[in-house]
Amino acid sequence: MRQIILDTETTGLEPSDGHRIIEIGCIELQDRNFTGNDFHVYLNPQRTIDSNAIAVHGITTDFLADKPIFADIANEFLEYIKDSEIIAHNAPFDIGFLNHEFGLLPKKLIITQYATVIDTLELARKLHPGQRNSLDALCKRYKIDNTKRNLH
Repeated sequence: MRQIILDTETTGLEPSDGHRIIEIGCIELQDRNFTGNDFHVYLNPQRTIDSNAIAVHGITTDFLADKPIFADIANEFLEYIKDSEIIAHNAPFDIGFLNHEFGLLPKKLIITQYATVIDTLELARKLHPGQRNSLDALCKRYKIDNTKRNLH
């Protein structure tokens, strides 16, 4: 089974407010083993990044000025995720942004046409109801070293 661990960074919290994806990071697993076939790209959002978002991910508008726009990498990304199971923490956020980006292109697509999606936040809430289930809380609970988590 081919699985893709996916995370995005964005200019803000709501695509309906014009916020855009600025980074996509994916790690491929085959039969639950890392393959080394990763996908990573920074994107020029063609807008400024909210200061609250910069405080979270540290990515600036100036850094992204010479990066490709989403339309430039859309086909490559679709080929990468095709026929996979995408795993993301708070998947509705990441998938919502990706669907918004694809909706801005002439050929309107949605991720679930290409891959299935699993939300690890939803799974964590079922396993640990009433507890904090952020990535940091889960790493602490399961004794996972996340000191390098915010590297881009």
